[in-house]
Amino acid sequence: MSADQPTVLVVEDELAQREMLAYNLKAEGFRVLKAENGDEALLVVDEAMPDIIVLDWMIPNLSGIKVCRRLRAKPETRQIPIIMLSARFEEADKVRGLETGADDYVVKPYSVIEFMARVRSQLRRIRLSAVDLRLEFDDIVLDAETHKVSRANKPLKLGPTEFRLLCTFMEKPGRVWSREQLLDRVWGRDVYVDTRTVDVHIGRLRKVLTQHGGDNPVRTVRGAGYALG
Repeated sequence: MSADQPTVLVVEDELAQREMLAYNLKAEGFRVLKAENGDEALLVVDEAMPDIIVLDWMIPNLSGIKVCRRLRAKPETRQIPIIMLSARFEEADKVRGLETGADDYVVKPYSVIEFMARVRSQLRRIRLSAVDLRLEFDDIVLDAETHKVSRANKPLKLGPTEFRLLCTFMEKPGRVWSREQLLDRVWGRDVYVDTRTVDVHIGRLRKVLTQHGGDNPVRTVRGAGYALG
């Protein structure tokens, strides 16, 4: 990722929305790529490998949900942060978007200031995760430099948000983190995310950590939050 001009792919079929997003991102110093449907989005990702993707749910050909699922299924695109845009405001829709693999979910209409804060927060976390750091807890090994995680010597495929959650837990095993503390640490203080989002990503993290067997290492502390071990 270029430190000076990170690349954002905007996938939005509405021309006015697409151009508005592109204008504001360029004004903040980002390089902007654009796509108006799901098939085009996948082609652009293959050719340009953006640093972050802004993905509308309701786009032609392939929906944003399907695009997100395909990107998460490929090793080379699994780590790209995805911010999903949607007019769907029900909690079930938001949970579905996050469980499909999106790192953030923004409901239309949205504040441009808040949207830009979310983009900057995602990019800031990419840079933080690149710190040379190797953490171990029981049979779990996390290498922040290579962005690889294994358990019992078996590789695990974590999305960027789950990776940052696990890194937070492994830095201080046994510490109980409240949902609000995890939001500040993993999502950032300048981003408005509800606590339900934490629960969704914790569920995804647990699923990956136990996919080859073994106990669930992330425990729920009733009334307090979550802890590793």
